[in-house]
Amino acid sequence: MGNLNGKTLFITGASRGIGLAIALRAAKDGANVAIAAKSAEPHKHLPGTIYTAAEEIEAAGGKALPLVCDIRYEDQVQAAVDATVEKFGGIDICVNNASAISLTGTEATDMKRWDLMHQINARGTFLTSKTCIPHLKKSDNPHVLMLSPPLDMRPKWFGGHVAYTMAKFGMSMCVLGMAEEYKNAGIAFNALWPRTAIATAAVKFALGGEAMMQASRTVDILSDAAHLIFTKPSKEFSGNFIIDDTFLYENGVTDFEKYRVDSSKKLAPDFFVPDESTPPPGVAETLMDSMLG
Repeated sequence: MGNLNGKTLFITGASRGIGLAIALRAAKDGANVAIAAKSAEPHKHLPGTIYTAAEEIEAAGGKALPLVCDIRYEDQVQAAVDATVEKFGGIDICVNNASAISLTGTEATDMKRWDLMHQINARGTFLTSKTCIPHLKKSDNPHVLMLSPPLDMRPKWFGGHVAYTMAKFGMSMCVLGMAEEYKNAGIAFNALWPRTAIATAAVKFALGGEAMMQASRTVDILSDAAHLIFTKPSKEFSGNFIIDDTFLYENGVTDFEKYRVDSSKKLAPDFFVPDESTPPPGVAETLMDSMLG
């Protein structure tokens, strides 16, 4: 179970950032990766397209299938899944990574932005999972992973940005429900979330610029955690809401300094990490006192 060689991953939003990091970690094992994202052309601020991602995946040792896919549209998701199955023969792992964010209060959130977050985060996750499930049923170790937080209902996670929180929690509710629904089918549904800010283009351009990047961990902590999830027996490991460093520590990882962008800077805690979530030894001292933002 420790290797993803020959496994096929369908990853949304895999042209850059966390999605691409998960793809590259799987590619090192010789996995097949379908890159389902909108990024066919370079963005003025955000590096990477589905085609550059495909090149990186193949250079890392995997096989890649770049697919232009907007997960808001059922026909595009179905076509992307069909193309993946046609090329690679099936799907073993579905990663719901695509997400939209707007950290705005109620009056400042226009309905177009509300719709976008819910269409991509909650609806897109449901749709992608639903479309992959018939193929996952045929896999010998099927996993679905949401990049979404624990369902912590404390008001502090809602007060500043209720629309975004609702959309992200919609992804996590898919984990809660589908893990129960498909436990007899042996399909694992889990959620993975970072304890700290992660150095991605979204953090740089939407959440605090270069200073926040320096107070972040690298995407490698999430790709390492995801790889470990995918290599666990799906019938035994499902319905979990995982915080990256705690999960890695429970599975033998003790060096978390390697994931820091700048070891001289305190790490910015991410949203949605429950108060009772205990960091690994030595990590608490590296964290800022207040949550991200």
